[in-house]
Amino acid sequence: MVRNPDVWIGPYRDAGADWISVHYETAPHLERTLSCIRESGARAGIALNPGTYPDGLEYVLNDADFVLVMSVNPGFGGQNFLVSSLEKLAALRTRLDKKGLSSVQLEIDGGVDATNAGDIVRAGADILVAGSSVYRSEDPLQAAKQLLANARSGL
Repeated sequence: MVRNPDVWIGPYRDAGADWISVHYETAPHLERTLSCIRESGARAGIALNPGTYPDGLEYVLNDADFVLVMSVNPGFGGQNFLVSSLEKLAALRTRLDKKGLSSVQLEIDGGVDATNAGDIVRAGADILVAGSSVYRSEDPLQAAKQLLANARSGL
C-alpha cells in the first residue's frame, strides 16, 4: 500500500507490471487513478483492506478489471485468514453479476492455504494469492498442488 498511487503507475509499468491494484483507502480520486492505470496498458484493480466494505465502490466498478480483497491486514506474511473475507467476496460477486460485470475478476490475498481454498473459490474468487502457506512449507511443490486441488473442489 502506497500513498499517492498515481505517481507509481509509470515506475511499476516500467518494471514490467501488467496488473496494478490501488488501495481504495489511499486513492482520493479512484476513478482517475483506475483510468490512468488502464491508459498505461495495465489491468486496473481496486484493493480493499479487511476493514473496508465494498459499499462505496459502486461508482468505479465499471472502471475496474479486478477487485483484490485483502484477507489479512497488510504488512507482514503468515497471518491467519480472516473468515469475514468470504462474506465480502460473495457480496462482491453478487453485486458484480447483477451489474453485468461478471468479467471483473475477484482476487484474494492473505492467509490462503489448502484448508480454505475451496471455500474461497465457492465464495466467488477467481484468483488466489498464496505466499506463506506454500513457501514456508516443508514441500512447497506439494503444498501448491494441494492448494490447487482444493481450490478446484470449489468450482
